[in-house]
Amino acid sequence: MTEFILPLGKVRCMNCANKIHTALTTLPNIEHVEVDTQRAIITGNVELAPIMSTITALGYEAGYQHVLPLQGLSCGKCVAKVEAALADNDQITDFSVTKTQASVTGAITEPNLITLIETLGYSVPTEHTFHFALSGLNCGKCVKKIENTLAEQSNISAFTISKTQATITAKTEADTLVSLIESLGFMAKKVDGTETVINHDDIEISHTQDTPNIAPIQEDASSSTLQFLLSGMTCASCVSSVEKAILAVSGVKQANINLAERTALVTGTASEQHIITAIINAGYGAELSGDEQTRRARQQKQNDTAYRLHMRNAFISLGLGIPLMAWGLLGGNMTINSSSSQIAWGGIGIITFVLLITAGRHFFINAWKAFVHHRATMDTLVALGTGSAWLFSMLVVIAPDIFPEPARHVYFEASAMILGLITVGHALEAKARSRTSKALERLIDLQPQTAIVIINGNEQEVPLADVQAGMLVRLHPGSKIPVDGIVEEGQSYIDESMLTGEPIPANKQAGDKVHAGTMNQNGSLIFKAEQIGSNTMLARIIQLVRQAQSSKPALARLADTISAIFVPSVMIIAILTAMVWYYFGPEPSSIYMLITATTILIIACPCALGLATPMSVTVGVGRAAEYGILIRDAEAMQLAADIDTVVLDKTGTLTEGKPQVVNIHTYNNVQSDHLLNLAASLEQGSEHPLARAIIAAANTEALVLLKQQSFEAKPGFGVIGKVSEHQLLLGNARLLQQHHVDIQAAEEDVHDIASKGATPIYMAINNQLAGVFGVSDPLRQDSISAVKRMKAMNLNVVMLTGDTLITANAIAHEAGIDTVIAGVLPDGKAAKIAELQQQGHKVAMVGDGINDAPALALAEVGIAMGSGSDIAIESAQFALMRHSLHGVIDAIQLSKATLKNMKQNLFGAFIYNSLGIPIAAGVLFPLTGTLLSPVIAGAAMALSSITVVSNANRLRLFKPNQQEK
Repeated sequence: MTEFILPLGKVRCMNCANKIHTALTTLPNIEHVEVDTQRAIITGNVELAPIMSTITALGYEAGYQHVLPLQGLSCGKCVAKVEAALADNDQITDFSVTKTQASVTGAITEPNLITLIETLGYSVPTEHTFHFALSGLNCGKCVKKIENTLAEQSNISAFTISKTQATITAKTEADTLVSLIESLGFMAKKVDGTETVINHDDIEISHTQDTPNIAPIQEDASSSTLQFLLSGMTCASCVSSVEKAILAVSGVKQANINLAERTALVTGTASEQHIITAIINAGYGAELSGDEQTRRARQQKQNDTAYRLHMRNAFISLGLGIPLMAWGLLGGNMTINSSSSQIAWGGIGIITFVLLITAGRHFFINAWKAFVHHRATMDTLVALGTGSAWLFSMLVVIAPDIFPEPARHVYFEASAMILGLITVGHALEAKARSRTSKALERLIDLQPQTAIVIINGNEQEVPLADVQAGMLVRLHPGSKIPVDGIVEEGQSYIDESMLTGEPIPANKQAGDKVHAGTMNQNGSLIFKAEQIGSNTMLARIIQLVRQAQSSKPALARLADTISAIFVPSVMIIAILTAMVWYYFGPEPSSIYMLITATTILIIACPCALGLATPMSVTVGVGRAAEYGILIRDAEAMQLAADIDTVVLDKTGTLTEGKPQVVNIHTYNNVQSDHLLNLAASLEQGSEHPLARAIIAAANTEALVLLKQQSFEAKPGFGVIGKVSEHQLLLGNARLLQQHHVDIQAAEEDVHDIASKGATPIYMAINNQLAGVFGVSDPLRQDSISAVKRMKAMNLNVVMLTGDTLITANAIAHEAGIDTVIAGVLPDGKAAKIAELQQQGHKVAMVGDGINDAPALALAEVGIAMGSGSDIAIESAQFALMRHSLHGVIDAIQLSKATLKNMKQNLFGAFIYNSLGIPIAAGVLFPLTGTLLSPVIAGAAMALSSITVVSNANRLRLFKPNQQEK
């Protein structure tokens, strides 16, 4: 007599299981068959092969399929030895063996198979879990691409992939996995110190790849994020240089450089001193940013100092340049035709040289640093342009005889005017940049600098830094809350609009949470400090906004790629243009050569390219924070702008998330109080919203709950347990059908409950239908208007729920939603998102629960309701601080506005350079007979940067249309 225990696949219901049961019982010599949706147990004098053939013939899967790497097999005899052992094992039906791998099918479990191989004197390599940092993944399709490839690898048993991280369990080396991911076009870097060895004897074997793991990957305990204030950066080429320098430091995982704010956000295990040293060695300055208050003060001081310095240099430069330019325009002599003119213009040349080494000093110092580090920046262009104009002019002054008489023109006014106009542009740009983070500064200003604490019964005002967790804090009417805490005494209304965007003040009393930065209205409270310093919600919001402002969307990376080759390309164009004019241009060709080359160098503006996207991102992310929308990554804003489908979870997203029992129907002589008492007793301790509704109903009836004897949750189905010796089933129809409970008696009542938008919950006592609860979760007040706004934007709105189709349709009809996907198990939501993506839709998923996390991660854009689970928020790119679907539309509209602004800036920068450089090269000379003056080129260059900065600041005025009142 032999017993086989076979795992089953594709068996989705008990009807499928019954088919298998019937087919197996027809086989000869079968004594006993037991089948459910997970496995089949067969006893009898029968071989395994016909059993598995019978099951697979019905279209289902049976048995284990193992692919194990092998070590120690050196020849064909070793292979034959393993094959003989496998052939003698009645738990194995099929196998294939090489010197490095064994593929085995049958009822044998992996631990037993490994033991069998090891008894032959060979071994199976140990399984390892590796963690990787990923880059280059822009959407759910990129994640899916890696997942599909990993699923095809026989030596990989489990994996979890997000857009930035991966955890892979495999019987191979980390380098092999890195190569596999990089072959798909993405980047992967192993996170040091996170390898875990898996002991086969300590785990149960399961089909891990079929079960999504939604737990977020944690960074190393030693990993941290540091922010640095930078100096010496002037354009996008500088950004690239600083980024490369930081990433070259050992231990750095990620570096985001923000040209608009002159900051670097660095994640990893590298020390701050090593990072600062790397930046200094690259030719720039850096210092560690302190807390937000210190950072803002330091940054403001830098901006003010830079503004004053630029304005001073501009006045000095223009003070020389304007009179010289006016002299030439009014007919004054600008050529060297006598000894007196040589002396006069020689003096002007010396004064101009002093100007270049004082007001223009930083251009030449930065250009030299760039040259030493084998790169070219905007400073290189300015230094070459002004320097070449001065050198040519001084050469004319010193040795006029080597030039033909028409070419003896000096251009000292060009050097002075170029310096003056560009420096004015830098001053105005610095002034405008200081306004881009006003939204973030308003968040920082929300937190008061002092707090009133109660020590030994006495109230004492202390600096905020002195407040410790556990202290009692007094809150007077009209004052701001200094730290997060729990109300101990008193009652008041708190204005939380500055954090959540919610206009209605929240009533707070004993036991309620209060958050730093919110405003007390007219009551007095005493609360216990819980989260202080960087742990408060306000501090976390500020940090998240700061990280998002430093992140780069795909458009920014495109601009960076172009900027990396922009300056060298401009220099090459200038040289080629000079050669063309010198050899083929009219006389005086040397003058035309100088003017065109200098004008090209001056008019080209990599600064506008470098500022185009960071300015828009900085302002857009800050504006989003003002509306209670937290953005994890700027890439998400670009993706959200192209969304055409919004998928809404029902419970807690469309609805209040506070269900109530509205109906109780009983059967088979069960009393409603008895039914409710047993159900509540079974559910006590559960955090599920429907469980809380049943417990609340029992508390309302003052029922005394009984002790649980056993409890088991069945995700997507319900719960099973025992109370007072009664075996209880509580859940949906599928749960009772799995246990062969007849539910036909409740059919009419269930239809009535569902048609009113309530959820029917069945209960069986000792495998007999006992009753049905009708649990209603009402729509949020603003859900209907929010759905209307989505439809007005031509968005396809879909409701995704695990509820019954009748209930889902009733809720959808009330909300105005036309497309409903109902009856979806928790692990099936991500699959439905994938189906929509395969149909060509770009999907935004909105949810709040743990079971929404896989779908949030897979969608192009995941939007988590702020009151949702930490895992849901961790999986999403957007988090809404207020629990309103209007925030979803606001986020999408703001993303569209930000993307449009980025495109405008990039278009302006590209068009400016695309038109400006050819005109500077003289393409219009055959038509006009004149060349563009280097002075005008300098003014145009300054204006281009100012235009980009000013256009980005327009986003500060953005308001979503039809904004909720």
